[in-house]
Amino acid sequence: MPNLVVPKDNYEIGKFGLMRKQYLKNHRRILFVNLLTSGKLNEHPYEIDQVTNERMGFLTKQMAKSEGVTEQLRAKNQLLWVQKMNSIRNRVGKIIREELIYN
Repeated sequence: MPNLVVPKDNYEIGKFGLMRKQYLKNHRRILFVNLLTSGKLNEHPYEIDQVTNERMGFLTKQMAKSEGVTEQLRAKNQLLWVQKMNSIRNRVGKIIREELIYN
């Protein structure tokens, strides 16, 4: 019987890190157990969360720029700006989930 010790690292795992952890638990069981036994079960989702948040910010800015969603649009027609930004965030979230969470 291995002597497992719970690591004392305090990682604040966000939405995407929790999604990754749940995905590993349900669909990639061997990797989940390997991370658990190596003491990196919280470190891995934390790193994924950090990467996804950076990538989400980058992709959101890039898509907003390419689609002409600017501060001028926000000042001129706030409702349209919100609609376009929500659409961009939804598409970026889908990209993030496919590339980093469920991979």
